Amino acid sequence: MSARQYTHFIDGRFDASADAHVERKAPATGEVVARFASGQITDMDRAVAAARAAFDKGPWPSMSGMERAEILNKYADLVRDNFDRLVRIEVEEVGKPIRFARGDISGVVGLIRYAASLALQMAGTTYTNLGASKTAMIMREPVGVVGLITPWNFPALILSQKVPFALAAGCTVVVKPSEFTSGSALELAALATEAGVPAGVFNVVTGRGSVVGQHLTEHPGIDFISFTGSTQVGQTVIEASARNVVKTSMELGGKSANIVFADADLDAAVDGALMGVFFNNGECCVSGSRLFVEASIADEFVKRVAERSAQLKVGNPFDEDTDIGAMIDEKHFNKVLEFVRSGVDEGAILLTGGSAAKSGSGHFVEATIFDHVAPSMTIFKEEIFGPVLSVTRFDTVDEVIELANSSIYGLSNYVWSKNIDTVLTVTKRLKSGWVQANTIIDGAPQLPLTGVKGSGFGYEMGQAGFEEFTQLKTLFIHTGPRQPIFAR
Repeated sequence: MSARQYTHFIDGRFDASADAHVERKAPATGEVVARFASGQITDMDRAVAAARAAFDKGPWPSMSGMERAEILNKYADLVRDNFDRLVRIEVEEVGKPIRFARGDISGVVGLIRYAASLALQMAGTTYTNLGASKTAMIMREPVGVVGLITPWNFPALILSQKVPFALAAGCTVVVKPSEFTSGSALELAALATEAGVPAGVFNVVTGRGSVVGQHLTEHPGIDFISFTGSTQVGQTVIEASARNVVKTSMELGGKSANIVFADADLDAAVDGALMGVFFNNGECCVSGSRLFVEASIADEFVKRVAERSAQLKVGNPFDEDTDIGAMIDEKHFNKVLEFVRSGVDEGAILLTGGSAAKSGSGHFVEATIFDHVAPSMTIFKEEIFGPVLSVTRFDTVDEVIELANSSIYGLSNYVWSKNIDTVLTVTKRLKSGWVQANTIIDGAPQLPLTGVKGSGFGYEMGQAGFEEFTQLKTLFIHTGPRQPIFAR
């Protein structure tokens, strides 16, 4: 199989051949599956100029919501028509199991269709009760040229939590995807253009974050920056954007609590514990990597989770039966194993896993569970981003809320209980932007995702996520004779 060859996608077309490329080796096999252009500052300048011209002079921002919605729905149709190709790209470049990649691309279609519906609903507010001679309109307008930086773990899905909403609002975009997983961003840009999105509206520049990503965040032609990635990198993006006083939205790291009470549906909660940390190889910012179990059921519950974990299949992501695929690259693979070693060294009890999985030449880690994890331990505090679960027991509601909120992060948390009082009480006290009860890593395009504390700020998806790509303008009108202020 020959590797896919890509250049930048700028001003409605794939750009001229680049002088340098970034090779992407499949993390599951080590085989080169794609080559991406290694962008330079001049490439980013051209992309921003194209997006700027498309916003300032092009037809996209001035189209009716109906016109934009029709094009976005055609875009969704084309994504659906290219479903298998996009799934394959996700599996090859990310190393995730194919059944999860299918879910991602299905999610992309749903996000685009929902964003298309929002294009029809974009509206302002009118005030007619300010007095006989006074009327005010608050108009909602597209924010302008948007710089988007997307991560490697859900390259198509997270891009689609941003781009369709920006397009629905009338914005133009410049996307800098991860250099590991740029294929889907380029393919999606080409499909959007095929659907009728005008040239310059959807641009993609690939390459190193330290070069093109940094320049994007500092560029004076950008009006808004939306970033998804680590908290550390997010801090540098905020600092860079501050030089131009640019609005930002940050979806950053997480260390979610998955809380199981004794009155939960324990069969569902066991499956939820597995889903929470082993979904997408554990490379998920909303991973339920801290499992808190009420002490009265902990021994039996943890035993069941460990037994099920030992049965999970690790290996070839194209195998329909695979549960856990490969880590994104060798560096991250080694980092995850370092976390495992720290858990052992600091006194946590290793119940299962803990080693590199033997599956060909890829970077695979076994499903790993630690019990009796204390809040002082590294694996309790740090975002591991791999298939490693930390189990901590609790006795009271107050105790588990304090434990859950002790993290520097606040992206998502999960609660398992059949008592609605417990669910609502705990939800109100948890410091996170997202809480799910009796389900995990679930949701819908209509529901906004946000973080607090070190997990960032701003919204993705839902009406709130759409409004991130808009700004308000107030028009205050006086009609009829006006009483002079400085009359003589």
